[in-house]
Amino acid sequence: MDVVGDLLPFLAMVLVQFGFAGMNITSKLAMDSGMKPLVLVSYRQIFATIAILPFAYFFEWKTRPKLTKTLLLQIFICSLTGVTGNQVFYFIGLENSTPTIGCALTNILPAVTFIFAVLLRQESVGIKKISGQAKLLGTIICVGGAMLLSFYHGAIINVGESSIHWKYADEMGSNSSSSQSNFILGPLFIMASAVCWAVWFTVQAKVGDKFPAPYTSTLLMCFMGSIECVVIGLFPNHKPSQWSLHSPGRLIAALYAGVVCSALAFSLTSWSIQKKGALYVSVFSPLLLVIVAVLSWALLREKLYIGTAVGSVMIVGGLYAVLWGKDREMRLKSVEEIEAWKECEKQEKGDLELQLPANS
Repeated sequence: MDVVGDLLPFLAMVLVQFGFAGMNITSKLAMDSGMKPLVLVSYRQIFATIAILPFAYFFEWKTRPKLTKTLLLQIFICSLTGVTGNQVFYFIGLENSTPTIGCALTNILPAVTFIFAVLLRQESVGIKKISGQAKLLGTIICVGGAMLLSFYHGAIINVGESSIHWKYADEMGSNSSSSQSNFILGPLFIMASAVCWAVWFTVQAKVGDKFPAPYTSTLLMCFMGSIECVVIGLFPNHKPSQWSLHSPGRLIAALYAGVVCSALAFSLTSWSIQKKGALYVSVFSPLLLVIVAVLSWALLREKLYIGTAVGSVMIVGGLYAVLWGKDREMRLKSVEEIEAWKECEKQEKGDLELQLPANS
């Protein structure tokens, strides 16, 4: 086995999923303690900016392309959608639901991205091809699973009680009122987060082509996002005490989200994409759902409902259908390009043979 080519990308992506699982748990507990989502996202971007700065300086300072006004505008749009909109909507949704529901609904991202790509004519459905049928069917299953998970709970699945007692989690669970949660509004905000993320993917693709300096562009996005969140957070009735990080739980949640889930996770994901491709990275998304479901049951005493379980299975199944269709489409496209190149080379060789007798 090639350790660098096979094992290390696998371990890196598993580590990233565990990192995001920890963020969902610590962030949920911080918001249960009274921390507002806008405040959490603001501190996350501030810490992420500080953490990514060394990477951008040492790896890209001398090699990055020149920044133009058009690029800065596109990066600003990326910060509004991929940083502010995506994360604020997600944390508001997480505050009003559970970590398991949050992680399950984020798996609709490939389906939402596919819908946007079709609407913007960046991608065709290709309904006559099996790849297009798989993407369309997977999108329908993902949306159906998201609707089921959002609007139907059903009976509680009895999986027993956890024997783990985390004092901090127990205190936050007793302090937070379940009546403050809205289990319909929460999933809707998480789906809105996925829509913002899909828009970010569309714009970020153009930024990446014109500005191949991922650390610098991420640094600028996080910096702009921190300013946006602070400015927006000052308008609602956020008291100065709500911006305080006096509680260890709040400080850990903000630091963890910024350093581990923005700086470290981005670096490991970018490296894995370079080694194995974007599709390989996407396959690991359902692993996060499994990890979070186990941790939420063990640490947060989260109940598992039939609607949540069935909806999650449908979303994961739809995700893999979309990814399979996209992979097959890319393979067919590569084969067609190779065949076209061979045909062109053969035609040029024939023209050259016809020219030689004429010259002689």
